[in-house]
Amino acid sequence: MVRLERLRADHAPALLAFERENRAYFARTVPDRGDAYFAGFAAYHAARLAEQETGGIHFHVVLDDDGGDGDSGSEGGRLIGRVNLVDVERGTAELGYRIAERAAGRGVATAAVAALCRLAATTYGLTSLTARTTLDNPASRTVLERNGFVFAEHTTVGDRPGVRYEREL
Repeated sequence: MVRLERLRADHAPALLAFERENRAYFARTVPDRGDAYFAGFAAYHAARLAEQETGGIHFHVVLDDDGGDGDSGSEGGRLIGRVNLVDVERGTAELGYRIAERAAGRGVATAAVAALCRLAATTYGLTSLTARTTLDNPASRTVLERNGFVFAEHTTVGDRPGVRYEREL
């Protein structure tokens, strides 16, 4: 159904298109990235790739597996999301994800998070993950709970009330 690819330089055009296409959709439940992100996307993308080489982050694009139109810079499949591990340190990391509006409600987020949890344990050697979401995003909370994340505490995400979850791997 979905396939993850570790973020590469050639993903940049499709990733920028994905972020632009879904900007308003994402802003309904998560803080907006702001105009500077889009204006400086090339530098931002290059910086993430450099940071990824240090092991401090692990970014992945989510591709549909229908053969697609190849707009991901990959062999087949369309870029329909991203799943990331940030703040990787001492066996733990924070998981984050964004799935395109056109793919919402089809199990894509659940499948992508499950795949990244497997990678976190097997490829990156992590032992636990955290994740945060806003209280007004019940779909995201459901995705995390379906993937074995449990409530840890109330928090904020940007300036919105949120929830932090944890999962042992």
